[in-house]
Amino acid sequence: MPTGSVLFYRFGLAWLIIAVVTMVRSLPQRGSRRESLRVSSHQFLILTALGLLFVVSSLTLYLSFKVMDAGVASTILFTYPVMTAVIMALFFHERTTWSTLAAILLSLVGVALLYWGDGTAPLPIGGVVLVLLSALSYALYIVVVNRSQLPMSSFKINFYVLLYCALGMIVYSLLSGQPFTLPQGAEGWFYVGWLAIVPAIMALVLMVYAAKWVGSTTTAILGALEPLTAVLIGVFVFDEHFTLTLAIGIALILSAVCIIVLKH
Repeated sequence: MPTGSVLFYRFGLAWLIIAVVTMVRSLPQRGSRRESLRVSSHQFLILTALGLLFVVSSLTLYLSFKVMDAGVASTILFTYPVMTAVIMALFFHERTTWSTLAAILLSLVGVALLYWGDGTAPLPIGGVVLVLLSALSYALYIVVVNRSQLPMSSFKINFYVLLYCALGMIVYSLLSGQPFTLPQGAEGWFYVGWLAIVPAIMALVLMVYAAKWVGSTTTAILGALEPLTAVLIGVFVFDEHFTLTLAIGIALILSAVCIIVLKH
C-alpha cells in the first residue's frame, strides 16, 4: 500500500477510537465535569500547528523506511529530545549546561556513525534528511505542547491532532498522485488496525499511566528502548544488517537521550 494510504488508516482508525472515548467523556457524569469538544480561536490555531507538525513528523519517518532500515531510522529519530533541549536553549533562554553540550556532541557522533553504517557505503542522504526532519518536527511538537499550556486533556488534544493527521494523509495522497487503496483482505485490515491501536492508542494511554506510576524521568529513560527494540526486530525478523559501528552509534544516541532526561 502507498505510504499515504497506510498512514490514513492508522490515524483514521485511531481517531475514530479517540473520538468515541472523547465523546463519552463529554457526556454529563455524576461527580465530575464533562469535557466539551469546543475550542477557542486561539486554541484552534495551536491545535492546527500541532496537527501539521505531527503530519510532517509521521510522513517523513514512514517515507524514510523506503530507503533505509527501520531500526537505524528509529534510532536517528531519537535525537528529538536533544533537538528539544537545543530549541529551548536558543529560543526560550533555557540555561545550557555542560551535560546538554555533551549530549549534543554524543548524538552528533552517533548519527555520523549510523550514517557511515558498516563502512562500505553510507546511508542514503535523503533518508537521513527525512528522519532528521521527522525528529525536528516532533521536537517542535513537544515545545508547542509545553509552551502553549492547553487547558484540555490529552484525549481532547489527540482528538484534533489525529483528525488533522488523517486529513493530511488524504491531501498528501492527492498532491503526490498516489492511488488511495484499501487494505487487502482480513490480513491487511489486521495490520492497519494494529497500527492504529498498538503504536497510536496504546502507546499514548500507557505512556500517561507510566508517567503517573513510575515518574516522567523513568518513563522517558525506558522510552529510549524504542529504537533498540526496532533494531532487534529489524535484525531478527527482517534480516537487517547490524555491525559494531551501528551498535556504537546507537549507544551514543541513547546515552545522549539519557543525559538530557536525567538533567531535567
